[in-house]
Amino acid sequence: MTTTPSSPTCAVRADIQGLRAIAVSLVLVYHLAPKSVTGGFAGVDVFFVISGFLITLHLLEHIPTGPRDLVKFWSRRVRRLLPASLLVLSAILIASRLVAPDTQWADTARQARAAALYVVNWLLANNAVDYLAAQNAPSPVQHFWSLSVEEQFYLVWPILILLLAALARLIGRKPLPVVLAGLTVIVGASFAWSVHLTRTNPAAAYFVTPTRVWELGIGGILAAVTLLRPGQLRPAIATPLAWLGLAAIGWTAFTYTGSTPFPGWQAAVPVLGTAAVIGAHARAGRIAPGPLLGLPPIQWLGNISYSVYLWHWPLVVLVPEATGHPLTWTDRGAIVAVTLLLATATKALVEDRFRNASWGIPLPKPFALAAVAMAVVVAGAGIQLAEVDHRVSSARLVLAHALATDDPCFGARALDHPSKCPDVPYNDLVPDPIAAALDRSDDYNKQANGYDCRSYQPSYNEKRCTFGRRHSTVNVVLVGNSHAGEWLPALQQAAKKTPFKITTLIANRCAFSEIRQNLPAAHDSLTCLAWVKRAVTSIIDLHPAMVVMSDRISVTATGYDATGSVPVYGSGYRTVLQALSDAGVKVLVLHDTPAPNTLIPECIAAAGKGYHRCDGTRARWLPPAPEESAVRAVGDPNIRFADLTDHICGPVVCAAVNGGVITYFDASHLSATYSTTLAPYLAAAMAPLMPAGFTP
Repeated sequence: MTTTPSSPTCAVRADIQGLRAIAVSLVLVYHLAPKSVTGGFAGVDVFFVISGFLITLHLLEHIPTGPRDLVKFWSRRVRRLLPASLLVLSAILIASRLVAPDTQWADTARQARAAALYVVNWLLANNAVDYLAAQNAPSPVQHFWSLSVEEQFYLVWPILILLLAALARLIGRKPLPVVLAGLTVIVGASFAWSVHLTRTNPAAAYFVTPTRVWELGIGGILAAVTLLRPGQLRPAIATPLAWLGLAAIGWTAFTYTGSTPFPGWQAAVPVLGTAAVIGAHARAGRIAPGPLLGLPPIQWLGNISYSVYLWHWPLVVLVPEATGHPLTWTDRGAIVAVTLLLATATKALVEDRFRNASWGIPLPKPFALAAVAMAVVVAGAGIQLAEVDHRVSSARLVLAHALATDDPCFGARALDHPSKCPDVPYNDLVPDPIAAALDRSDDYNKQANGYDCRSYQPSYNEKRCTFGRRHSTVNVVLVGNSHAGEWLPALQQAAKKTPFKITTLIANRCAFSEIRQNLPAAHDSLTCLAWVKRAVTSIIDLHPAMVVMSDRISVTATGYDATGSVPVYGSGYRTVLQALSDAGVKVLVLHDTPAPNTLIPECIAAAGKGYHRCDGTRARWLPPAPEESAVRAVGDPNIRFADLTDHICGPVVCAAVNGGVITYFDASHLSATYSTTLAPYLAAAMAPLMPAGFTP
């Protein structure tokens, strides 16, 4: 997303400016109306190729020979990119504090801090792999991931070229062929890793730098070839090549979707298409695309594309927060207009001004100014995080006091006598909405345990943790996916009354059903199935007093739609339950909990006193229960099914708040506090299977 370096060979090219306009238009339309251009996210890949081409062309025209050359290059990048990006980050922090729900402040601040340091892509990769964090509301900062990739590229790429040129001198060869060979090796390795990681861990693959380097590197290879073989292609070749490249970009934009494995080899289509347009450099001829790409409006949009990219996404995210309703077409039109106005002003007043050569004299000046500006953004994010931490700490004290009381109208107990339990005012809800997203069970709490107790894709290695009365001889195994983990606080509370220990076997997204589950990568489906089989064996080896099993069906069965998957899951549940039954293991199978599929803490924070608008109905929230039919099919009195929905929902309505307690910490998982209040009901369901002396 950079502008053309100023050099004779890199004089502003109308075709490249036109490509920039196309790229930013694809991204903008995709974010405003994703169903219209389902593959518009590939606009970022177009930008990557352009940046790789222009930067490498500039570096190869003036190959760096020492540290001073590198510092000069980085100085230009700092002047070009940082002023506008840090300005937008500062605006995001202020605007988020003013209009976004307080539940989103911490995530926005963390991402803004990482974006200011140009490492936010790694933070987002970690969040994408984290199933629960992946459910967070979109941040107005997350589009900075691609800028982080580019900045990391700009940091390493010139060093690589310097080293390759030094190698050429050492072996007595011309530098360009050696550099080209070296870049080709890097591109090949990055492409291979991109294909592999997209297959095995697609959530991380989208954001991490090694899977994207080859896209910028393709532009770099094209730059090296351009210098090795100067001169333009004949129109008879250039024109069809350019149109073919544009067609590849367009085909990607209208045929790829969010479910397309990406980047991987699929990214080669828009990447090579962009390279074809740049390499063709088709300027003349009535049927060449050059005149179209050179139209003044397209050139103008290409010229401000960097600032358009910076400003559009925060508006897409924050406008609904400011208006209190989803984006309307009027809102979308306003966002486009405001984005173009802000981008035009930023280009003239910030980008062009700081790019002026005088800002690079003396040489340390840009770095000193950048360090100060980055420190301001990081400090602003830190202040916001400190405020959130203070409120979370205060909320925990209030929560601890509430849990210590024996209020018959607190949490799940309020549903026993709803007519006697009045609504709780918004300001008295526990936990405070700003802390509710952190109100998770201890199996997920790394700070409490020192490590995360859950198994994750792509490997699904088995992890066990022990909770409750760890030295008790009575062992209760909690098994399933994240919807098993939400019952841990209830088990821990029950264990305080009648001592027993709790062993967890929990795998995110992987239901405890012996079937192929349609996880994002085929590899994940295989490792999930292997985890299920290992977990069955582990439980039989442990021979616990009983097993508590719960799951959410978060993906379809491989080869089936949502409806067809239900009996398939039921069959898989029957397989594991039969194996446990044959081994004499007692199992309590819990009906999956109602799922609002709306981020409840954010909804409550936005609604304030009107938090009941976040409620739903049983008919909409309650998932199917294929595990119930599996229990009946096994026909073992020691394999039982329990439905505790009546202690989460009323007869018709499922509430976001019950007895003053926020019921969910995200869009489907019970908060740890609410789970704790379910302990008496869970213990009563466990009692028939527990050893003598267990008191519910």
